[in-house]
Amino acid sequence: MGQERLTGLAMLSIESDRAKKMDIGQIVDEFAERKLCHRVVDGLCGREPPHMADYSSTWSLEEWLELQKSLSALFRLAVGNNSSDKEVLAGLWDVDGGYGEAVLSVLTSRREEIRQALVERTNSISSATLQDFDWQLKLALSSDKISSLQTPLLSISLDVRENGVLRPIAVEMNREELHTLISSLEAANKVVLQLK
Repeated sequence: MGQERLTGLAMLSIESDRAKKMDIGQIVDEFAERKLCHRVVDGLCGREPPHMADYSSTWSLEEWLELQKSLSALFRLAVGNNSSDKEVLAGLWDVDGGYGEAVLSVLTSRREEIRQALVERTNSISSATLQDFDWQLKLALSSDKISSLQTPLLSISLDVRENGVLRPIAVEMNREELHTLISSLEAANKVVLQLK
């Protein structure tokens, strides 16, 4: 599975619960301007978001904040789930057709831009990426304290790229540490599979 897919899944797991709880339809049907949707997407993509002052005659501060959160969640969830147009419109079933079409139009035209912003946001959590790895199995026969050890050791060499610099990391594990690592990786894999 690619790095972009994993980061997208991670972002989706973080925000899916919040977005599922919102009744986006009640909020979205209050506006008809595509410009607002485009400005919300601009905010998602790191550019200038819409300003409350431009819409203060239409919504209170509380309504404005809820509208922005709901629209952002709608765009993130639709792109994160790779939802089809029919699925997005089904989620907006209680919104007047014109408004739902306006939201869908903005989503369709800027889907790739939103996806890229979500990937960059997730990658910003940690800029380190695994470039290569190698492993060796060794048998420690003795040490300076014990004459007969007979302990298997796993040696892992990781090449991690962080901020454009390749950094080697070496880890040596005994059997118990290896089992702990494998259990952790299996648990992480189950979470990723559940998000698919």
